[in-house]
Amino acid sequence: MNFLKRNIPSGWALKKMPDVVKWSSGGTPKATEKSYYENGTIPWLIIGDLNDGVVTSSASKITELGLQNSNAKMIPVGTLLVAMYGSIGKLGITGIECCTNQAIAYAKELKGVSTKYMYYYMAMMKSELISQGKGGTQKNISQTVLNSLEVLVPPEKEQERIVNKIEELFSELDSAVETLKKTKEQLAVYRQSVLKEAFAQFSHKEKIKDLSEFVTSGSRGWAQYYSDDGARFIRITDLTRDRIVLKNDDIQYVALPDNVEGKRSRLEPNDILVSITADLGSIALIPKDIQEAYINQHIALVRLSNPEIAKFTALYLKSDWGQKDLLKNKRGGGKMGLGLDDIRNTPIPVVSTDIANKIVSQIESRLSACENIEKTVNDALIQADAMRQSILKKAFEGGL
Repeated sequence: MNFLKRNIPSGWALKKMPDVVKWSSGGTPKATEKSYYENGTIPWLIIGDLNDGVVTSSASKITELGLQNSNAKMIPVGTLLVAMYGSIGKLGITGIECCTNQAIAYAKELKGVSTKYMYYYMAMMKSELISQGKGGTQKNISQTVLNSLEVLVPPEKEQERIVNKIEELFSELDSAVETLKKTKEQLAVYRQSVLKEAFAQFSHKEKIKDLSEFVTSGSRGWAQYYSDDGARFIRITDLTRDRIVLKNDDIQYVALPDNVEGKRSRLEPNDILVSITADLGSIALIPKDIQEAYINQHIALVRLSNPEIAKFTALYLKSDWGQKDLLKNKRGGGKMGLGLDDIRNTPIPVVSTDIANKIVSQIESRLSACENIEKTVNDALIQADAMRQSILKKAFEGGL
């Protein structure tokens, strides 16, 4: 970052990363070797365990045998962690003795800097790390990228003062962000109460399979068709828990050859999408202006015989009533899922187009103020993130 080389405060030094931090990374025991994982007691961190704070637990554990037969290494408490794959720049500080996979870099040795100082310094450098990510769908960086950075190193007492000031300002921000998040939670409760009340009156229901042209799911093997443009490819992450609209902040595209199997699931306006793995029960309604688009195998497609009631039906499936019926047959152990027959046999209200439109209009009228408030809250959350970066930049310019 160019500002690092401008107006370096007196007594500070600009050093190359290897002169300040010695980075290392972990490894993954062979996945097919059960003895490396079964009844494991050693916390083994993956990127999903990083929380931009102190890491005190892991989703997975490995055995001593798994540790000995992989590149994973034990890391002491108080070690700085940085994600190199996918969520580039996500941070953590170990609150437990643990090991990591190869997607996480850890500070094996620090020279002249404290862990917390480097934690906040790396938080400031996150955008720089992301910009150097390489790869297709999942961008990655390497330790080479980490080592290419330069580090501003103040005297020890100044480092301590900077960390304390950052934490003081961040604490104030955290309080405001917590209030904003609670507001979003209250809005979600209100939104659900509106849906619950709107659909309480409908007792005449029939199974989805009797009111639809078909219910199907997407195909597998899409990664080979990923492209920078082409047809839109919809994944579970494009669906939301509290809306029936698609997210548009991280769109994936595919370029498909003629007659490829995946084209059987080409979407049409008013198709209803249902997540059948991972975040079960997320619902989306395909908009009328959709261009060529497809889904993967983790999403079911419901095409109603009467597309004019699709929005009504999607909202119903999002309501407590619909979610209860939709998810009552979910199955599986650690990872729950829905089968296509579970969706086909889910009961939904039988209504005329006029009644459906009337109910949708009433719901949208009641939720319009809610949408405006949530937009304001989301804008404020974005501003809070920008303010964090501003605080960090100012801190490492010697301006705090």
